Amino acid sequence: MDDQNKNLILAIALSSLVLLGWMYFFPPPEVPPAPEVQATETASADGPVSTPSAAVAADAATNQPAEEASVSDAPRVNIESDRLTGSISLQGGRLDDLALKDYRVTIDAPDIVQFLSPVGEQGAYYALYGWAPGSGLAAEDVPGANTLWTAPAGAELTPDSPVTLTWDNGKGLTFNRTIAVDEDYMFAITQSVTNGTGDTVSLAPYGTLARHGEPADLKNFFILHEGIVGMTDGELTELDYSDVADFEIDPRDGSRSEIKQVEGDGWIGFTDHYWMSTLIPAPGQAFRSSAKYDERRNIYQTDVVLPTMTLAAGETSEVTTQLFSGAKEWATIRAYEKGGIAGFLDSIDWGWFFFLTKPIFAVLHFLHGLIGNMGWAIIALTVLIKILVFPLAYKSYASMAKMKELQPEMEKLKERAGDDRQKQQKEIMELYKREKVNPAAGCLPILIQIPIFFSLYKVIFVTLELRHAPFFGPFQDLSAPDPTSLLNLFGLLPFNGPAPDSIMALVFIGILPLLLGISMWLQQKLNPAPTDPTQQMIFAWMPWVFMFMLGGFASGLVVYWIANNTITFSQQYLIMRSHGYKPDVFGNIKASVKRKPKAGKE
Repeated sequence: MDDQNKNLILAIALSSLVLLGWMYFFPPPEVPPAPEVQATETASADGPVSTPSAAVAADAATNQPAEEASVSDAPRVNIESDRLTGSISLQGGRLDDLALKDYRVTIDAPDIVQFLSPVGEQGAYYALYGWAPGSGLAAEDVPGANTLWTAPAGAELTPDSPVTLTWDNGKGLTFNRTIAVDEDYMFAITQSVTNGTGDTVSLAPYGTLARHGEPADLKNFFILHEGIVGMTDGELTELDYSDVADFEIDPRDGSRSEIKQVEGDGWIGFTDHYWMSTLIPAPGQAFRSSAKYDERRNIYQTDVVLPTMTLAAGETSEVTTQLFSGAKEWATIRAYEKGGIAGFLDSIDWGWFFFLTKPIFAVLHFLHGLIGNMGWAIIALTVLIKILVFPLAYKSYASMAKMKELQPEMEKLKERAGDDRQKQQKEIMELYKREKVNPAAGCLPILIQIPIFFSLYKVIFVTLELRHAPFFGPFQDLSAPDPTSLLNLFGLLPFNGPAPDSIMALVFIGILPLLLGISMWLQQKLNPAPTDPTQQMIFAWMPWVFMFMLGGFASGLVVYWIANNTITFSQQYLIMRSHGYKPDVFGNIKASVKRKPKAGKE
């Protein structure tokens, strides 16, 4: 490998090192909480109300008086399925209590994840449904956030038993809301109204997701999107909480909002690291979606407002929408997308390299189902990736072996050229051309490896399936850093090592980062050290710098890199041997640890 080739590899490696170091030591700063704004009187929409706007519906949904703090005392209907538990408050008919049975808060704790929570609790997060009044109706004529609904005695929402809530406004309008839930995380909400007033009325159904303040467990990490996610006629929208807080103020209700018209298919909601709630109108249904932030009460909100319905006397009308509220499981969300929810799989944050992250995870998911262990599935995925890029790797390592054979002749060319660098480079390039050697071929596997590495990093960090996924022994969560350490004798002693975010964890790294450093070091020893002293020093330190740098990364990613290094070492060794070059691994190791004589001594 000539000096130019070494410089190119060195530049790529150092660029990766700088990027990884920046990600580790300088994560993006936490977004400061929005400033508290003194509450003012609620603004109302101006102009006619014959065609309710998104602002009117949103105002009806969340301009709630102080008495809403008593919502926890209102009657409730239990929710129970194999995967969910919680309740519906009859005050507002709000779905505001939901826990996920399959997921624990931490790997060692028995507490399951509490997802939705009612007003009055920290981080209140809930779904509301209602009707915005049109011509002939006032706000008190339609159900809103604090309407007290009735339910049949002993009603319980299960996959086999939907629940119907009823409210009569006392003026001739009867409202029903039927809530159903499937075996996973999808609710179907059917809203109906019967007009017994004797007059024609108009009103618009809406759904709202409201979140009081930012989530307490917000990661604020640039590789992960948390906030509002939505689909508008095939266009994906991702808004951080800070983005919503920067919207222009809507003079109609005083909130910061953005409104979009959806002509056919779409949905909108909130996404967390592993969980999501999404409002989903029926496929093909036109609607208006809005994302908004009320500074006065520190409430983030997404709304779906359907077209206005006009009901003649004696007429009944109904509309059904869906609410996804649960875990972002790839298989579950994929099944809903196949069932008609356009682009729903994009609610998982696949990132800019989606063309790599999507297929990588699909294969990883398949291998996990086949093998039953996520750690071994990552290793199997590594083997498949190396098989796919093997033709390129073969050419690369064959070219490197050929260059090793040409090394003596290249040294002679350098001696003949002396200090004439231009002549030296010209003769070397003629030698490459004559011997049909590509000097850049050795860099191609590294160039391919970088996007694959970052795509797999994205997959491991973002996807739920890696959360609390065990490998073996002490490695019971592949989405977390290696739990072993020298302090607990690499998992042999019955206590945990240093906290992952502590300085001690950076120093006393686990066994997986150590294996990573050793595998990188051995891979280097397939070739003699560079003759340039600076390059030699950088290459000598690089495996150990990466070892400490990746000590705090997800252990699943480190498993991938160890497997990749091991396979790469084997491939390169065998290919170079097959082309007549015999890598002197032990000789190169011996040369690297041999002490150099001091100046002036032989």
